[in-house]
Amino acid sequence: MCCATPNPFDEMEAEMEAEMAETESGEGSAVPECLSSFVDRGSVESHRYFLARRTLLEMIRDRGFPVPDDELALTLPSFRSKFGDKPKLDDLRISLSIPCKGSPPKKITELLVNITKHVLMPKHELLTTDEKQDLLKKYNVGESQFPRMLESDPVSRYHGLKKGQIVKVTYEGELTGSHVTYRCVL
Repeated sequence: MCCATPNPFDEMEAEMEAEMAETESGEGSAVPECLSSFVDRGSVESHRYFLARRTLLEMIRDRGFPVPDDELALTLPSFRSKFGDKPKLDDLRISLSIPCKGSPPKKITELLVNITKHVLMPKHELLTTDEKQDLLKKYNVGESQFPRMLESDPVSRYHGLKKGQIVKVTYEGELTGSHVTYRCVL
């Protein structure tokens, strides 16, 4: 071999061995600095309440009610500084006047993830009464002839849909492009 080029992996390996030696000798920190910034030092309870509150505010906004942008943009550290590491339920209460026939779900687990933000979830739009009538006339069909969506469907519950309402579902795909279907809530 006439000439040898330095291998950058040898240098990285030497640096890692030096860091390991420092950690074992007690001179370095137990968790490298680059990873310690990702460690969540708060309670699991406050993190769950943060996720549930954010999903609830997004759901309220998606139903057409005004929600301040600063409430939606609240980060987990800001949430903990505002409500504490072990928030009280009374402090998290959101007051909103909405005419409602049923009782809201009491399960926080349903609110941990906003299902409408999932990558595979198609876009759902509720049709107005006029749009519904135009659609029925355009295709000359009745409500019972549309594909069905149960009132207990997670997306239906998220949007607060009732029986007889029609939803426009828009699918986006690489092969099919944009595809629109309609579903009637039962």
